[in-house]
Amino acid sequence: MPAITVDDIMILPRLPRPDRTAPERPVDKIVTAHKQLEGAGFEVRRPFPSLDLRSADPFILLDQMGPVAYEPHQAKGAPWHPHRGFETVTYMLDGAMVHHDSHGGGGTIREGDTQWMTAGSGILHDEVPPEELVATGGWFHGIQLWVNLPRALKMAPPRYQDLDASKLTLVSSHDGGALVRVIAGEIGGFSGPGSTYTPIAYAHASISPGGQLEMPWPQHFTAMAYVLSGSGTVGSQRHPVTEGQLTVFGPGSGITVTADSEQHNATGDLEVLLLGGQPIREPVIQYGPFVMNTKAEIIQAMEDYQSGRMGNIPAEHVRGTVIGE
Repeated sequence: MPAITVDDIMILPRLPRPDRTAPERPVDKIVTAHKQLEGAGFEVRRPFPSLDLRSADPFILLDQMGPVAYEPHQAKGAPWHPHRGFETVTYMLDGAMVHHDSHGGGGTIREGDTQWMTAGSGILHDEVPPEELVATGGWFHGIQLWVNLPRALKMAPPRYQDLDASKLTLVSSHDGGALVRVIAGEIGGFSGPGSTYTPIAYAHASISPGGQLEMPWPQHFTAMAYVLSGSGTVGSQRHPVTEGQLTVFGPGSGITVTADSEQHNATGDLEVLLLGGQPIREPVIQYGPFVMNTKAEIIQAMEDYQSGRMGNIPAEHVRGTVIGE
């Protein structure tokens, strides 16, 4: 990490500063991610859903996988499992992840790549480390975000988007002290390549020691900042934050994140995910990998999965499935 960067940040286009005539977004809450095991036994940090933050509409879940240095034959993934009713966004910072699905899609994503899977009406897939990572070991660090779909789109046809690192939109803060990689949505007039049914904004920022990122944010979106590594402060009141903490901002025109003058991490910068979206404001009923609006729809999803209506595992990948990821 960082997954993709530039030698000279000063050559990049610059984000505008937030509108000073509108109020800055205040810090509403700071949540510390909890750790738990997922898939075949790999550890994740999960700021939501949690006891401290049960709802992050329009998002369902955020998992930080790693960073971890795997020994040979130690790397694990998530065996075949179903999804319905939302989209998964997997962003890799170190190492690689291989996806297969019941429709013959998927692929390998590496440092800086993003894979966007619309589960929609239903799909089976797995997420596993590549054979070379399993055999030799190595660094692994990735992020998975679940984006909810509104009722009218929950049964949309499944689809994949593979976004390699070169497609991300790279911009700098107004003073050149931060590199911002726009993955999806529009921030300060710059759009990311990710195409999403639910309107969101999603970016990864690297803020140099002592630097401050002041950036506009869509006023009709929610706004959050998750610290991947490093330490700093958020908001004009400079609330301290560190690795594994998520800031939830209140309403306003822009957000501020400031890096401490010393960073004791691998990159030497404060690494932050910035995310938010248009709230859907519909009932959410979740059972493991199914996210629907009613209990009856969850029961139908289970029946459809068990009867094979979400697809079947290709014969060359038959190793079993799990319910939960």
